[in-house]
Amino acid sequence: MSSFDTHPTNSSSVQDGRQNRSQPPDGSAQPVIRVRNLRKWYGSKQVLKGIDLEAYPGQIIGYIGPNGAGKSTTQKLLLGLEQGYDGYIEVLGQDISYGGYEYKSRIGYVPETAEIYDMLTAREYLAFSGQLYGLPREAAERKGERLLALFGLEEMVDRRIDSFSKGMRQKVMLSAAVLHDPDVIFLDEPLSGLDAGSVAVVKEILTRLAARGKAIFYSSHIMDVVEKISSRIVLLHDGQVAADGSFAELQARSEEGSLERIFNRMTGFDEQEAIAEQFCSTIAMTPEQLAAEASEETKRP
Repeated sequence: MSSFDTHPTNSSSVQDGRQNRSQPPDGSAQPVIRVRNLRKWYGSKQVLKGIDLEAYPGQIIGYIGPNGAGKSTTQKLLLGLEQGYDGYIEVLGQDISYGGYEYKSRIGYVPETAEIYDMLTAREYLAFSGQLYGLPREAAERKGERLLALFGLEEMVDRRIDSFSKGMRQKVMLSAAVLHDPDVIFLDEPLSGLDAGSVAVVKEILTRLAARGKAIFYSSHIMDVVEKISSRIVLLHDGQVAADGSFAELQARSEEGSLERIFNRMTGFDEQEAIAEQFCSTIAMTPEQLAAEASEETKRP
């Protein structure tokens, strides 16, 4: 944990037109996600150690942290995909510990690894997804076809997904996640496999959805994108919230210029230069050098 204050201030300023911190954008909205003292174990290993979190309509929350910090676990618990936790989780006004599923019809989800029925055509898959969320089949097909066309896939609508590239599959997953006009959208590495033009389109889509009151929970390792698009950034480290605020607030507290440097400082990682040097030196080693090194190792007691 860094020595600077990681809790949001009482400032209500807006940076670059984006709403700050964990406070509601209009000062009165109710949170769509409320988490209190969330704890989770896998066997004897505790992966979440008392997470407190609120999300409000209109916020894009960049949820970041090192591998193993608990990001995916948090998302799966909020989505109801995992059970067995201590603490309190409320999504869209519903305490999910009671096992109800009403809130799930109002959320969208893009997982990090696309789990998709690739024997279906894109049209069939989106129609199926829409029906799961209560849309009539004809409406789901029509809306899905239009969304795919806007992603440049109008010629691929009736082709089986097993012929799609990774980026094309990602566009199908993104379309399926928002087809039913959800109130809360969970995204785990949503830009994976997309070309530069599609990345720009998705970033603009997310900005406009937030402006329409959608809450977006955005998890990624691409720090520059998180930095630019998020109205609020939550940094998870070792199962705890290490920092929570707008990028401008985190900058001010850490006195670092970029989110990547803030991330490294907060997680205590400063070995990138040494690792890179050793990596490049290893690449350059000749067979003779490797053999000599191995010979020296065998001589050691």
